Formats: sequence, C-alpha cells, structure tokens
Amino acid sequence: MRYISSNKGRSERNIVTSKEVREKNELRKLPMMPIRDMVIFPYMMTPFVVGRETSVRALEEALTGDRKIFLATQHDARVDEPRAEDIYSVGTVGNIVQSVKMPDGNIKGLVEGLERAKAVELNDSDGFFVATVRMPKTDPGPLSGIEQLTQRVTSLFEQYVKLQQSLNYETMIAAVRTDEPGKLADTIAANLQLEIPEKQQLLEIFDPAERLLRLADVLDIEIEKLNMERSIQSRVKRQMERAQKEYYLNEKIKAIQKELGRSEKSEFDELKKKIESAGMPKPVFDKAIQELRKLEAMPPMSAESTVSRNYLDWLLAVPWKKKSKETRSIEKAEKVLNEDHYGLEKIKERILEFLAVRQLVKNPKGSILCFVGPPGVGKTSLGMSIAKATGRKFVRMSLGGVRDEAEIRGHRRTYIGALPGQIIQSMKKAGTKNPVFMLDEVDKMASDFRGDPASALLEVLDPEQNSSFQDHYLDVEYDLSEVLFVATANVLHTIPAPLQDRMEILRLHGYTEAEKVEIAKQYLIKKQRENTGLTEKNIVFTDDAIITIIRSYTREAGVRNLEREIGNICRKVARRVVKSGAKHKEEITADNVADFLGVAKFRDSQVHEKSEVGLVTGLAWTEVGGSILPTEVQILDGKGKLTLTGQLGDVMQESAQAALSYVRSRALHLGLTRDFYRNVDIHIHVPEGAIPKDGPSAGITMATALASALAKIPVRRDIAMTGEITLRGKVLAIGGLKEKLLAAHRAGIFEAILPKDNEKDMAELPDNLRNAMKLHFVDSMDEVLQLALEGPLPELHEEAAQVLASVPPPPAITPEQRPHQ
Repeated sequence: MRYISSNKGRSERNIVTSKEVREKNELRKLPMMPIRDMVIFPYMMTPFVVGRETSVRALEEALTGDRKIFLATQHDARVDEPRAEDIYSVGTVGNIVQSVKMPDGNIKGLVEGLERAKAVELNDSDGFFVATVRMPKTDPGPLSGIEQLTQRVTSLFEQYVKLQQSLNYETMIAAVRTDEPGKLADTIAANLQLEIPEKQQLLEIFDPAERLLRLADVLDIEIEKLNMERSIQSRVKRQMERAQKEYYLNEKIKAIQKELGRSEKSEFDELKKKIESAGMPKPVFDKAIQELRKLEAMPPMSAESTVSRNYLDWLLAVPWKKKSKETRSIEKAEKVLNEDHYGLEKIKERILEFLAVRQLVKNPKGSILCFVGPPGVGKTSLGMSIAKATGRKFVRMSLGGVRDEAEIRGHRRTYIGALPGQIIQSMKKAGTKNPVFMLDEVDKMASDFRGDPASALLEVLDPEQNSSFQDHYLDVEYDLSEVLFVATANVLHTIPAPLQDRMEILRLHGYTEAEKVEIAKQYLIKKQRENTGLTEKNIVFTDDAIITIIRSYTREAGVRNLEREIGNICRKVARRVVKSGAKHKEEITADNVADFLGVAKFRDSQVHEKSEVGLVTGLAWTEVGGSILPTEVQILDGKGKLTLTGQLGDVMQESAQAALSYVRSRALHLGLTRDFYRNVDIHIHVPEGAIPKDGPSAGITMATALASALAKIPVRRDIAMTGEITLRGKVLAIGGLKEKLLAAHRAGIFEAILPKDNEKDMAELPDNLRNAMKLHFVDSMDEVLQLALEGPLPELHEEAAQVLASVPPPPAITPEQRPHQ
C-alpha cells in the first residue's frame, strides 16, 4: 500500500461515485476511516460512534457523496492519530445507512458492510484519509465441493452457538441460512468471539472456499476450548456444591444430635476425651482445653481452624506419660553389649554403671553421654545397642550440616506450614517419654543468620533445664529429663565449650590389629556371608588373610573399610559359586588376597634399614589412627639459616625453633662451640611432603635429630619417640598414646621413648601391646639423648670451647688456588 500526502482542496479530489462496487478488479477512491477494537465484515450491520476529527471528516465526505466509505482496522487500538503503516491494508467497503450528529460533535452512525477490498494507495487530504482500493472477485469453485464445505461449517457453527452462552441460538441459525458461500463465511466470522488479528486474517482471505476451510479449522479449535472450559466449570461447580452440601449436612447432624442429647459423640467431645486421657501436666491440659474451645467457635472451613486442629493433633501425638519398661538386669545388658561389640570395655562399664544406678535410685536424672572417636569405630551402632540392652525405644537425629535453630526448637505457629522441631518430632516417633535419643555428628553443626543450633541444644542437654524444654510450636513445657541422650562426634574442638561441659565425654580409640582380626572373625565375615548368600562351606578366611587385608588394603581406626573389602571378596566368591555350583569352596589366604582385591593400596611405614646420623623415627596421631613419622636433619655450610620442609604447620615449626634453641643452649654438652650455628645452615625435613602435619609432639624427635646431626652420632633405628619439648629441655605430655604405639608396633618397632606425664595412660593400653613394647618414660631431653643415640656425647669443656671460638675460620679458597687434577 502506497501512502501519499496531499494538501489539495476538496475540488481536486477525485472520488468516483457512479459505478458499482461489484465490478471485477475495479480501482476506486473512497474516504477511509480507521476503526479500533473491531473488524467489519461484509453483510455486517455495525453501529458505532465517531469521535476523532479525521474520522468525522471522512464520514462527512462520504455522506456528501454516495455514502460509501472504506473501513480498515488499526494494528494498535491505543494509537489516536494512526499513520498509514498503523492500519491494515485489507478492509471493508461499507454503506452508511444512518448517521446522527450528536451535541458534543460526535457522529453516531450505522454502517452495512458491502465487500472486502484492499487499499493500494492511501492519501492524506485535507485532514482525512482517501484510499485507492481494489475489490477483486474470485470464483467460488465447483458447486458440489462448496456445498459440502458449507454444510460442514454450518454444522460446526451450530455446535459453537450451543456452547457459547453469549450468542442467541435462534438468531444465529437464522442468520446463516443462505446459499451464498461468501456471505455464510462472513456472517459466521463476524459472530465468532476471536482476537482482532485472527478476525483480520479471515477478512484478508478473498476466496470463499478457502475462507470456509479456514473457518472450519477455527471452529474446531474454539469448540474444543469451550468443551474444556465447560468441563472445568462443571467440576468446580460440583466441588463447591459438595463442600456446601457437606457443611450443610454437618450442621444438620450437629443440630439433630443436640436435639437427641447425643452431643458426646461429636468430634470435639472425642478430642476432649483424648486430651483428658493423654496424661498432660495441668498447664498443658489447660492450654489444650482452651485451644479446643477456640476450635469449636471457628467455622469448619476457615484456615485458622486447620491450624488449631493441627496444633491439638501434635499435643496429643507427643507422649506425656507412656514409658518403655526398662530391662534393669545387668547380666542381660552385658550379654547384649558383648554380642554386638567387641572390646570397648570402658564404654560398656559406663553403660552398666548407669543401669546399676537405675536399680538403686527410683527417679534418676537422664544421662547425657558423648562418644568421641574416629569414623567406623561403632559410635552409632553402640547407641542402638544401649537401647537394646535397656529395653528402650531408639530414635536418631543427624545434626550434620544443621544450621537453623528451628530444626531444634521448631517454628512458631504464626508461620504458614509451621511444625515442631526435630526433638519433639523424634519424641512423637519414639512414642515413649524415655527413649535412647541419639544426636549423631554433633560436631558438624554450623550457624548462620538463622541462628545457632548448638546454643539451642544447651537447654536440651542440660539435666537441670531439660525437664522444662519449650518448643516454639507447642509453646508448652515438655519433660526430657527421662531421655537418655547419646551424642556422637569425630572431634571435640568444633563443639562449643558450654555444650561439651553438659556432656560426659567417652573416647573411643581406634582398634588394635588384634581387635580388628577378632571383630572380622566374629562379626564382619558372618555378616557379609549372609549378605551375599554364602555359607561357611563356600568361603573360609584365614587369620593371615585378615591381617593382610588390614595392613595392605585398609588404613583406618575403625573397621568400615575392612568390612567393605571383606564384602568385595564375598561378592567375587559368590560369582564363582554361581558359575561352578553350590559346592564350590574358596579359602582366602594371605597369598591369594591380591587375586580378589588387586594390588595392595597401602604399604606400612617400616623402620629404616640401619641407624643413621640425623634420622629419627617419630610417632604421629591422625584421625584414622597412628603413624610413624621419620624426621631428617642435614647440616650444610652456611650462615645460620634454619629451613623447614614437609608441609609443617605453625605449631610444628615453633617446635623446631624450640628444639634448635635447646640444642644451642646445650652446645658444650654436645661437643660443639657456642657459636657453631654461625657457620652452618640447618635443614629439617619430614617426608611425605604432600601431607600437612602439625602439632607439638614432634619436639623431642626434631631435637634428637638435630643433636645427632651436629654431634655426628647415629640414632638407634629400633626406637621411636614422641613428646613436646620446652626451651629448658623438659619433655611434656602428648595425646593419642595408644594410636601412636600401635603404629610403632605395626612398623616393627618395639621400644619407645614417652613423656613421664603419660605414664598414667598405661592403663588404657591393651595387655598384648603393653607386654610387647618396651617403654621409657622420661622427664628431660638429656634422658632422651642417652637412650636414643648409639654413642655418648663428646662433652666440650669451657676452656677448649674458648680456644676453638678464638681460632678464626680458614680463608675462602679462590678458584685460582684450587688444585688441578
């Protein structure tokens, strides 16, 4: 469509009014009026009010002529002053049937659509549009095909009118009774409730047959939409009717029961009976009755009634008086503990002590135990055994990664979807008020802007306070004093000190090799045989095979990986049994373990082959047990620089500095001058540099290595040591004694130097380890050197030291002075 702006007067306009619009492909110039929010179709009588100045002028121009006007729809109805590109090019030539001038200047008119036309040129002349339009004629096609299409479209439109409530059925059916395909299509299109772009698409189809086909598709879609809407409305209506019916019947039942005097059978009376029989303390009982009265006064369909009902359900679900009947027989409890766990004598003794106190005291306060130890030593399973031994229910709550205080105390009822905290939820799960409650991984809690769950646990784990624990949701006091709380942790330093103070700490050390062998023979092999469907006739483990698995395929304080490797072997044997038959038997020995598990994953650190200068075997503690820690010292020419390598932590570096200061202070006793350090560089290295190391217990190890390297005296290869050193040469106590001695025993070292203050820890050592090791307990570094060095120290007297110190060092040799070979 071309748009030409023109300012010529009315006399220069060329508007043809004498010819009919039905002539084929005839061009005509007509006043054009853009319309909004509607599409005018041929054969359509449309009333409208014209208010825009340009539209009023176009209408007046048409009225002065043959009353013909071109009507085209705007793309955007919000545009008040449209341009040519804002108007669709295809519109309808209409005849102005009536027009009335309104007092406000607007014109109210009635227009009859005559024929669709396409504007090929648009002129802006004297304040309104003049369009040059073409009205093409199309052949309707074969009569038989058109008739079938007409019948189909008429049938679809009848279905559409029946579903569309806004249309009058009789009026619409009368309107589509015509033999002209084009008129039928335009009449139906004009009465369809479609979007403006869809209607415009129908208007732009000039061929009647094509227009009918398009209408058939549109009607199919619209009928499907209307059917879906009617189905949804019907479903919603039925639900509303059902809800209203239920409400009406419930009210009627209440009224009938009230008249018959049978109100005790109502839901509220049942709730009241449950409250009375729950055994609640008086403040809780009063709160529940008050909430029940509020619930009775609320409409059943209100949201608040659901909140109140849920609150009452939680109050009734929590155990207030129900208890488990305890097994107080110490013999039976001891038998259960021994069946489930090997070793752990100290832990078993504490549990039996607890049971003994329960027999002597009628209402003792609940105990709070905390098992601390490396992974896989049986902390969680020990809690289950306690519940089994005492006949109590067992519930477990994992605290790993918990950051929100509401996990402990719950949310207040004002929040949507509020629930009690995990403590109350677990008590509901237990069903009794005296279960064994395990707080797993208590060392892995965190805190953020939502609160500190560790602080919330202070009330739970305090025997003086937990008799009146208050959950935010329940908002009443709940007695936790009869609960036996058992917490587990891998380390203590991440647990806040106030929380540690409320718990009795029981340490579970790693198992010795002999204990692991017994655990495997008594528990693990049997369990994995059952899990894989094998019998004792199919697979047999020798003791040497178990020791090989422990030493070469696991490195842990517990037995979790040991069980995993045994299960791996059992699965491979199970495959062979299936393949060879049920009588197939495998004996697992130290020689064929590698056939099942592959190359050894670990190699035990062994003692070095010979005694060397500056090489000492230390002992270290790790989270998976103990390890030996070779420490090397090399003396180099230099200017007194100390180099530390091997990924040593700050504390370990400070120990090295303290060791060097001690050696300098004892220089004369080591056969050294007082200023020996000025002419040498000292390098201390701890192998396996990829592994970070820290702690003070390597102090005497590094001091011994320094003394050996400086005095040129070898250190005994068959002795290990551990202890913290002071600047005055005192040896201080260390931790992890059992694990360190186990590591020395595994490495083939049977003699160790230990701090005197650790002599009290001998009671914790297994008898077999205590008998196998020769232990030296020392107070000072001088004792360490006497035990560790292979020869005596060459002590230097003060006079000789002064003479040596006064001798100047030899001059440096220049390259020219060096002898030639």
